[in-house]
Amino acid sequence: MTTKTQSMALDMRIHVPIERHKKLIQLFKELPVGDNFVFINDHDPIPLYYEFRSIYGDVVGWDYLNRGGREWTVKVTRTEASQGREFTDVSTLLDLRKAEEKEWKQIVFHRYGMMAEGDTMELIAMEEPKEIHGIFINKFDGQHSWIYKKQTENEVVIHITKKVKSGLGDDGFSVVQEYDLRPFPPAERHELFYKGFADIKPGEAFEFINDHDPLPLYYQMEAESKDPFKWEYIIKGPEEWKVRVIKVNP
Repeated sequence: MTTKTQSMALDMRIHVPIERHKKLIQLFKELPVGDNFVFINDHDPIPLYYEFRSIYGDVVGWDYLNRGGREWTVKVTRTEASQGREFTDVSTLLDLRKAEEKEWKQIVFHRYGMMAEGDTMELIAMEEPKEIHGIFINKFDGQHSWIYKKQTENEVVIHITKKVKSGLGDDGFSVVQEYDLRPFPPAERHELFYKGFADIKPGEAFEFINDHDPLPLYYQMEAESKDPFKWEYIIKGPEEWKVRVIKVNP
């Protein structure tokens, strides 16, 4: 990557994740055919690629100029003209037909994690996304609504609304470890986080420091963890985010 490209790149790391999505989606909406922009993120922004394609169609050129660490650099090109979806009753659109099934959980729960209370996500799939639905039932019971807007032989349209933010916090625990994840690349941060959680016992907690809101990680834990836990913010930005994770007694 040239110095010129670096100097022209939009550094999205200065924004919280939900603001990154809003700004980049608007930027692509206004992008003329054949033009491009370059942006830098602190983790692989592949869920955004699928969101672009869901909203604007198969007109998205997506080229990695740098991968890994805290500097993922991507060039985004509009390859053809298209009429993007204009939102009225939903906040975002994810068309799962444009993504591999193995990526569905990452895409859906990464985006759901950034939704505000009252926001609605529209999911489109060829058939009922049973695993995704099961996770919402098991992990977000009473915190969301799941409404079928269309059910035909080859198309299912679902509206998922975040009704409430999860209640966070607990007492009666002991903090046994603290991690500063900021010096590590995203993949290693996730490994350290999951190791930290695996190493504590019910009634124990660990704390970690991150350079952005790790809320998508919370929703990933909600979807995948077999152990009950509580998540408590100690510091909420803008430069430092500190979270206490408590493994709850069953």
